[in-house]
Amino acid sequence: MTTAGVFSHNDNHMISCDILQEQDNNDHMSYWLSNTSALLFLIQRSLKASGSTAAEDPPAPTSFFSRMTQTFYSSSPNLPVGVVCQVEAKYPALLFKQQLTAYVEKIYGIIRENLKKDLSPLISCCIQVPRTSVEATFNTSEESQGDSSPASHWQNIIEHLNRLLCTLKENFVPPIFVQKIFTQNFAYINVQLFNSLLVHLECCTSSNGEFVKSGLAELELWCARAKEEYAGSSWDELKHTRQAVGFLVYMSFSSVV
Repeated sequence: MTTAGVFSHNDNHMISCDILQEQDNNDHMSYWLSNTSALLFLIQRSLKASGSTAAEDPPAPTSFFSRMTQTFYSSSPNLPVGVVCQVEAKYPALLFKQQLTAYVEKIYGIIRENLKKDLSPLISCCIQVPRTSVEATFNTSEESQGDSSPASHWQNIIEHLNRLLCTLKENFVPPIFVQKIFTQNFAYINVQLFNSLLVHLECCTSSNGEFVKSGLAELELWCARAKEEYAGSSWDELKHTRQAVGFLVYMSFSSVV
């Protein structure tokens, strides 16, 4: 029985419906990302281009996702000889590989966007320094209903990052996918924070600069704890916001001197 035969139209439809019904469940999506990417890896290793030999290198990937999956393949340890026997790629197998690649792309994108949706309402609230104790006295009853200070928003961001990282690791999602999910979301954080500082000029003060700097320090600590294996170059994606905040703090120091 061919690989394409095993993955029947009914199985295809079942997975598609399962994904569409559980898009907000990162645990469910991580399960599918782990399994579909592992299967895609095995297929990639077992197929060879028509008329080529096993020793020949595959064509260079062109799209971003193709380059990412190629990194996944090359960074994975070689399987023992005989475990995967390469066969010539024919239409049914190529079609199956194409469908599976589309699933991996879709699931990866869903998890990435889920995190972005969680972070989006928090980021815009992270550029204003907490209210002074004098202002807080007029809002005691309001604040007692829940902590909505900017400091809590930074902490909520860290909690969302930790929760997703734990979910991805528990489902054995390949580190290269984890890296890209967080790297792209840190790039999103960088754009949102930097643009917020440009739009809200009243927030471009030394006190706000110090406050955002302390929040960025929390993100740096998170990257250090997650380690490069999972955080990748996430911290580097915040360079524009780090430079802007550093400028605000430096200008405040210069004015004092």
